[in-house]
Amino acid sequence: MWCKRAAVALFLLVLEIESCFTEAQGPINSGNFPKGFVFGTASSAYQYEGAVKVDGRGSTVWDTFAHTFGKVIDFSNADVAVDQYHRFLEDIQLLADMGMGAYRFSIAWSRIYPNGTGEINKAGIDHYNNLINALLAKGIQPYVTLYHWDLPQALEDRYNGWLSPQIIKDFANYAETCFQNFGDRVKHWITFNEPHTFAIQGYDVGLQAPGKCSILFHTFCRAGNSATEPYIVAHNTLLAHGTVMDIYTKKYKAKQHGTVGISLDVMWFVPMTNSSEDIAATQRALDFQFGWFMDPIFFGDYPSSMRNRVGNRLPKFSAAEAALVKGSIDFVGINHYTTYYAKKNSTNVVNILLNDSLADSGAITLPFKDGKAIGDRANSIWLYIVPQGIRSLMNYIKQRYGNPPVIITENGMDDPNNPLISVKDALKDQKRIQYHNDYLTNLLASIREDGCDVRGYFVWSLLDNWEWTAGYTSRFGLYFVDYKDNLKRYAKDSVQWFKAFLNSTV
Repeated sequence: MWCKRAAVALFLLVLEIESCFTEAQGPINSGNFPKGFVFGTASSAYQYEGAVKVDGRGSTVWDTFAHTFGKVIDFSNADVAVDQYHRFLEDIQLLADMGMGAYRFSIAWSRIYPNGTGEINKAGIDHYNNLINALLAKGIQPYVTLYHWDLPQALEDRYNGWLSPQIIKDFANYAETCFQNFGDRVKHWITFNEPHTFAIQGYDVGLQAPGKCSILFHTFCRAGNSATEPYIVAHNTLLAHGTVMDIYTKKYKAKQHGTVGISLDVMWFVPMTNSSEDIAATQRALDFQFGWFMDPIFFGDYPSSMRNRVGNRLPKFSAAEAALVKGSIDFVGINHYTTYYAKKNSTNVVNILLNDSLADSGAITLPFKDGKAIGDRANSIWLYIVPQGIRSLMNYIKQRYGNPPVIITENGMDDPNNPLISVKDALKDQKRIQYHNDYLTNLLASIREDGCDVRGYFVWSLLDNWEWTAGYTSRFGLYFVDYKDNLKRYAKDSVQWFKAFLNSTV
């Protein structure tokens, strides 16, 4: 009971701080941010590289999923994507032209170990060495994600991937191979991208690879257990993360002087009403998304709301496992795009239909209140533009977790891939410019006015790319990719805005 009261009290404190925010003012530029603050763009191997059968790369669960009929909205796949495997020198020049200081990319596990384990694929090592060296030659720091959802299919076939504790050992072996081969130059490592997303989307609702679920009588899925498997996957992911951090700290950190973090997807939530029930539900919504991973890393266990509501379906940490996971980061990566309302789930219909981790929270999250949207919508049906949410989130992290170093590892918005407009018109992306200006303005206020320890900001994304189940229907890029003309890259107006932003110092 004390923990519940404390959680609600904390959330009320953040709401009180939020009510004191003044409207963030613009325009701003990079010179307004603290010295050493990093600006970059983000990408992932499966969404960018293509070349899926080149130089010994093994198959992944996303190769399998994307080639399964009906899983991707436009029936596309990422066999080619934006072909960065072959065009990375061109894309690095685009980064340099903008003045970006960093590039976040992921290494494809199946390029290093085509079967997940076993013999190392030298061609994969050579490719990432070339990419890293090319970035450094242009003065761009590599921020490397070890796992961005593309599990080698061989491990899924062998032992069901993240559902087996064997994955911890195999992931650690892969990670250590990366430290050994790239760690002399890579100083910023991210173990996992959005474990919450791949646990829920892959093992609860089944809408992403490997597509497991048990909801709605297996309408979408051939196998799975939505009530237990997301929790098992998340648990094994946290233990894999802690194991890798332990290896890096003991064997590589003193010599390589790098840092290790994890990137978590986080919506901000605001109560639908001022009722105590909706305020408590809002805290639970945060617990079941963000606290699910942050609490074990900072406190050694899952949030009490999860323990109370999930019961024996939620795995338990042994004392040794809790010690391994607790404190296992040098920085927190935050992928933040949008804000929703939250309210108490006052009906059992959702619980009966789903019987899953989404229903377990007892919270309903929506982007509408009284028929009105919380903000202007981007192209994606889930992405509503609420710039002040990023400031509130930074304050929540500061208050609940003791103000750890934070890097915004993704932030951005998408336009539709509209075949009816010309390339020239598609480059006019004033809405994106406004989005980044407003989110950066609020982020700056969280640093300068609120004292939040934020150290970097990565735009999603450098290029338009293959956006998972949305395929090529969604354009998040600063650069337009012409899918009809040899994947030519064209600078959108937002590129010019970032050039001015990054090259101004006052």
